[in-house]
Amino acid sequence: MTTETTRQATGRLAGRVCVITGAASGIGRATALRFAREGARVVATDVNAARLATLGDGGDGGSGGGGGGDMATVVGDVSREEDARRMIATAVERFGRLDVLVANAGVLPLSDVMESTGEQWDRVMAVDGKGMFLTCKYAIEVMAGQESGGAIVCTSSISGVAGQARQAVYGPAKFVASGLTKHLAVEWAGRGIRVNAVAPGTIETERVAAARTEPGGQEYLSDIVELHPMHRFGTPEEVASAILFLASDEASFITGVVLPVDGGYLAQ
Repeated sequence: MTTETTRQATGRLAGRVCVITGAASGIGRATALRFAREGARVVATDVNAARLATLGDGGDGGSGGGGGGDMATVVGDVSREEDARRMIATAVERFGRLDVLVANAGVLPLSDVMESTGEQWDRVMAVDGKGMFLTCKYAIEVMAGQESGGAIVCTSSISGVAGQARQAVYGPAKFVASGLTKHLAVEWAGRGIRVNAVAPGTIETERVAAARTEPGGQEYLSDIVELHPMHRFGTPEEVASAILFLASDEASFITGVVLPVDGGYLAQ
């Protein structure tokens, strides 16, 4: 398995202006660092101000945020309309344009329908659903006014493509992500805006680490790893590589795709 520290930057996003939501941890953080190494000018956003602040100094065991790219941070909640608008506006104000949005912010509770609450449903749908809608909306407003259009990559999930146990709230929110991706792709292809998504399997993020300490969490993870034909979980860097591909010119004729990054989970 290739690690992020062994990959060589190729400048695939040199000069591109990219907004990445949920960038303080997990997939979003790995993507922000990877994009910066590829020469992008990054606006990294999250509700976690303290963790977000460490992106600029590398804060990841030497993985660093450098590589020629500039990075700005915006603390905010994607489910709040004024915050979502400010995230996109920051890219335009600081760098003059917007080329890529990675709509990644999300929350992931592990619960079945009997354990889940209406309040939990509202919060997950607000962040994972409405937040993705809002950031895509304001990004498209900018991209539609640019001759070069742009690219959007949404973070869906295997549970946004197929059913899973203990995903009674999170799974439906990720179906929103998959559906929004396809509808926006068709709606804006003629304006040069590509919209795709990644559908990660179980990834070794901080959230998965925390699940191991929750009641039933370790048992859940032990069961689900065996449902991945590669018999392991993915890394945030592996998902970041797929996001980079979809955001880059290498995917110039690809739109409306929900790309599994799942060790074969959805192939069964």
